Amino acid sequence: MLFQIRHSLSYRYGRPVFLEPMTVRLSPRRDVSQRVISHQLTVRQPASGAAEVVEADGNDAWVLWFDDQRDQLELAVAMEVDTLRSNPFDWILTDAAQQSLPVKYSEAERLSLAGCLAAAHGPIAAPVVEWAAGLAQQVESNTLAFLMELAATIHRDFHHIGRLDGDPQPASETLASRQGACRDTGMLYVEACRSLGLAARCVSGYSMHHPPEVTEHELHAWAEVYLSGGGWRGYDPSLGLAVADGHLVLAAAPDHRLAAAVSGSYRGTGVSSELDYAIDLQVRKRT
Repeated sequence: MLFQIRHSLSYRYGRPVFLEPMTVRLSPRRDVSQRVISHQLTVRQPASGAAEVVEADGNDAWVLWFDDQRDQLELAVAMEVDTLRSNPFDWILTDAAQQSLPVKYSEAERLSLAGCLAAAHGPIAAPVVEWAAGLAQQVESNTLAFLMELAATIHRDFHHIGRLDGDPQPASETLASRQGACRDTGMLYVEACRSLGLAARCVSGYSMHHPPEVTEHELHAWAEVYLSGGGWRGYDPSLGLAVADGHLVLAAAPDHRLAAAVSGSYRGTGVSSELDYAIDLQVRKRT
C-alpha cells in the first residue's frame, strides 16, 4: 500500500515558556516491511538546533533543542511510504521450543530481548496472568494460535473507545472494565504475551483501517511480538488482526513512552498548554 500522510501538531502556551529538549518520533521505520519514498519534518518556529538520531530501540527520531522562550511551537510532517507486507503469515517458526507456551528463547535471544520480557518490568497483575493463561489453555498452548486468539478476543469482547490524551491505563484496569483506547488494549496485549514468556513491545504509527470508535484518522497503537523465524510481527487487538500492509510503523519500544510520537516538557510555573493536531491520510494500492 502507498501511504501519503500529512500530520501537523500545534502547541500553544498561556505565556512564553522555555522548552526542554524534545524528541520527535514521526519518522517512518525503514525495514523489510516498509520503504520510505519521502519524508520531511518542518518546525515552523525553528528550533535552535536539531539532530537526527537512532534511538536505543532502533527508531529514527529528531531531537530538537531551544535557547529562547516562546508561546507556541508548530510541527508538520509529510511522508510517502510504501508498505510491503501483504501477507502477515509468510513465515515459519525455526525454534521448536517456541511452538508451545510458555515460550523459551535461546540465551542469546533472551539477552537481546531482555527489555521486552516480563522480568524487566516488574510483576504482571494476577488477573492479567490468569486471563492469559486461560486463553492459552483454550488453544492448547499453541503459540501462534494464542497470538491470534488474544487479538480476536480483545477485539470481540472489549468496548473500544477514543481517548485523545494520557498514558495507557494499567492492563489490569483495561481487563476489568473491558474497555479502552487502542493504546490501552495494545498494552493489555503486550502484558498478556509477556506473562507467557513472549517478548512483546508497544508500537505507534498509522493504520488505513478506520476503527469505529474514532471519527477521523488518529495516531494508532498496537503490539509487536518476537519469534524466531518471524522476527518482530505486529498484532492489532483493537482491530483483531495480524498486521500487514495496512499499518505504517513510526516507532516501537518495550516502554510505551519510548514509542510516543513526541516526548518533551517545558518550564513555566502555572502555565497552561494546548495541543491541536490534524492528520490527512491517503492510501492507495501500489501499481
